[in-house]
Amino acid sequence: MTESPSHAVAPKTRIQSWGRAAVVVLICTSLALLLSVDPVYAGLQRLLLAAEPLLAGHPYLGAVAFVGLAALSAILAFFSSALLLPPAIYTWGTSVTLVLLWLGWLLGGICTFALGSSLRGRPWGASGTSSQFDFYRQRTQGKVTFALVLLLCLALPSEIPGYLCGYLSVRFRTYFAALALAELPYAAGAVLLGDGVVHRHIGWLVACGVIGAALSLYSLRVLHARLDQPS
Repeated sequence: MTESPSHAVAPKTRIQSWGRAAVVVLICTSLALLLSVDPVYAGLQRLLLAAEPLLAGHPYLGAVAFVGLAALSAILAFFSSALLLPPAIYTWGTSVTLVLLWLGWLLGGICTFALGSSLRGRPWGASGTSSQFDFYRQRTQGKVTFALVLLLCLALPSEIPGYLCGYLSVRFRTYFAALALAELPYAAGAVLLGDGVVHRHIGWLVACGVIGAALSLYSLRVLHARLDQPS
């Protein structure tokens, strides 16, 4: 029997996830090595000192802009809010930055959920969407629970669970609760990573990269094991 295209996506998804995890660890390790060089760290401190008055002088506008950009990073796979974290942490501290980043990601998740809902009922269905989206759409129909949505949010790139849950008519409160719970450890890890950059915590940089990659890969393994169970 010929393997269906949807089933062929599973190995590709695992390879992509391993690739993303390797990139995260590589970036964190590279940052740690760069920050161990005194001139590089001194240059970073000068940049942060230059950015602080801009954010401090416009606290509300800066916070709104930060949340908006964080939301955009949750909607568009190619956009990342990582570069915004060091100046935000330097100006507002880790606690405020964590809350703003988490709120931004939640807002982005709400937007992707709404966009996914808009796909329902159209004559072309979900055509034109990614093969990864189509794979999970076909495998999750009829058995979407809170635990499964939580695994989707933990294991997959942030934009996919929102589109998927919106398209599959998952209850919004179920999706939002799972999203809020899943994004919190990643937001905390991102802020710790940014704090490691600002304060030259080399160990934190490497640890956050390894832990984040391991959590994502383990969640993906559990997700696929659950999807492979008979209905």
